[in-house]
Amino acid sequence: MSDSKIPLAGVIGHPIAHSKSPNVHNYWIRKYGLKGHYVPIDIDPEKIKDMLPRLADLGFVGANVTIPYKETVMDIADLITDRATLIGAANTLIFRKDGRIHADNTDGYGFIENIRQTVPDWTPTSGPAVVFGAGGAARAVIASLIDVGVPTIMLTNRTRIRAEKLRDDFGQRVQVVEWVQAGNVLEDADLVVNTTSLGMTGKTEMRVPLDGLRPGIIVNDLVYSPLRTRLLATAEERGCKTVDGLGMLLHQAVPGFERWFGKRPVVDENVRAAVLR
Repeated sequence: MSDSKIPLAGVIGHPIAHSKSPNVHNYWIRKYGLKGHYVPIDIDPEKIKDMLPRLADLGFVGANVTIPYKETVMDIADLITDRATLIGAANTLIFRKDGRIHADNTDGYGFIENIRQTVPDWTPTSGPAVVFGAGGAARAVIASLIDVGVPTIMLTNRTRIRAEKLRDDFGQRVQVVEWVQAGNVLEDADLVVNTTSLGMTGKTEMRVPLDGLRPGIIVNDLVYSPLRTRLLATAEERGCKTVDGLGMLLHQAVPGFERWFGKRPVVDENVRAAVLR
């Protein structure tokens, strides 16, 4: 980074006012005494293809991407990482000095690092995982679970055909389970992950029977509003090791921040508190 320019980064979406990413990155900028700013960028869907390449001219070194543009930016970027291609979406952009846009996906990285930080003794190869949902977050989760060696992923979704699409994309380690049977496979799992919006503030609660949750297994809900969902509260009551969704948001931000501002940040309780404020 040139000393003559203060690097800018941001998060692109529509709408974007709800995003917690500015809290995360600006906390780290202040903590490490860095030059730079991180701002929310609301771009109209009709203008995204024209506006995205112009951000570099305005001094932006990169950006995070959220709904509804994670797939759209794949068509605009000049370079796309293998993991972003596999997942079919990008959440992190780097505006290179040669003018090209580099797209990556760090959601899977953030998901794995969140579990590893919360449950340091987790052994991915020890047993199957159950994954609720078949959207973009599920794709990132499944790709990362396969990468770290989880032997079997039992995937369940309210719309079966979407789950079958993921099975076709990711191969034999993914097994589709009917949504109405989801509660019956929990007792076989070492890890349970909710990637749906069920249980989020303002959304429908998850109605899957949770009697099969065994003490000692890991239960992770990607929802972080509320921080303690019904799924996590029930899992805690049953003696499970619970992992909330805020950590994934924080960890997925690390690689982008390091590329943009030249410092690898640490995810700790202080940054969690800054985001929750």
